[in-house]
Amino acid sequence: MRSTSASFRSSERLDSFDLQLLELLQQDALMTAERLADHVALSASAITRRVRRLRESGVIRADVAVLACDFTDARLNALVLVQVREHAEERGLGALRERLSATPEVQTLLDISGQYDLALLISARDMNDFNALTDRLLQQDPAVQRYETRFAKRTHKQSLFVPLGTGQD
Repeated sequence: MRSTSASFRSSERLDSFDLQLLELLQQDALMTAERLADHVALSASAITRRVRRLRESGVIRADVAVLACDFTDARLNALVLVQVREHAEERGLGALRERLSATPEVQTLLDISGQYDLALLISARDMNDFNALTDRLLQQDPAVQRYETRFAKRTHKQSLFVPLGTGQD
């Protein structure tokens, strides 16, 4: 994954051209400026400058290859709901979040409302790998009170696309 080092500043203004470019690049990050110009009413050079600015500012965080579900279907995918101890120190919870964020098998990490505090989407090679991973990451962590797991039987949709409301296809 090629990642930019800058972080996006929420004060940065994005206009309708930027939003159109972002929608198109989410569908195909390898689209050339010339191909983008077929869909956005700007010159290829203006598009190149805008895309560079979007990358440098951190709006575009990374260009990645999204693998086909058929290729990854053999993996064990699990939704893990984590409840932290009522009096877990913020420092301990922060360390847990950092450790989970740094683990490649943890595909998604969310703070959630309700009975549980965190939701994880984990992709493991198999059950032995999953058990070793959760033992290392959750079972031994003093901030974790309990966790529950739901295993995915089938993947019907998997997307990183974020609709930006531009009306573009």
